[in-house]
Amino acid sequence: MQSHKINIVIVDDHPIVIEGLKIMLSDKPFFHILKTFTNGGEVIGFIKSNEVDIILLDISLPDISGILLCEEIKKISPNTSVIMFSNRSERSIIIQCIQNGASGYLLKNVSLEELMKCFHGALSGNIVFCNETKKIISKPSPQELTTTPRLTKREKQILQFLAKGKTSNEIADELFLSPLTVDTHRKNLLQKFGAKNSAEVVHIAVQQNMILE
Repeated sequence: MQSHKINIVIVDDHPIVIEGLKIMLSDKPFFHILKTFTNGGEVIGFIKSNEVDIILLDISLPDISGILLCEEIKKISPNTSVIMFSNRSERSIIIQCIQNGASGYLLKNVSLEELMKCFHGALSGNIVFCNETKKIISKPSPQELTTTPRLTKREKQILQFLAKGKTSNEIADELFLSPLTVDTHRKNLLQKFGAKNSAEVVHIAVQQNMILE
């Protein structure tokens, strides 16, 4: 049995979600909802002066990204387990949350049984996921399985211009090339990235950290 109550803070911009969690946890005597917030700005000040065991944190908040807030919370209170609680199911977002210090990632359709299991797992120092999140984590996207293509110096230059929405003629003027030469480089980029168009080239390049968004 627990020797003390586990203090939980819930951060979610939907009051109905907070009320639902309160109901779910109402008959769990060793889990105490210490405080709830509908935005992230007040959380930092609260954890500086209160002992919090678990923060259940939404990603989409009106004033700050939950992903960034997670990182700030862990800097201030490294012993607090931050569990992300979201409808977002992108694998890249889940991984980014864990990289920012989250102790786990749950989707909002999680069952009470899974929620309790994940709470206990996080308190034991484990990284926790609900069953659906585990499935997402186990399946890398096609871009993640693709090795980063090797580009020539000129192709890298043209890729940067494509990311800015430049046309072939505009790129040609910038680099003192003919539009035909630029089009040839663009075709090479499509082939190297396995993409159907320039927009897809840019999207893949962003995912592979070859250019900034």
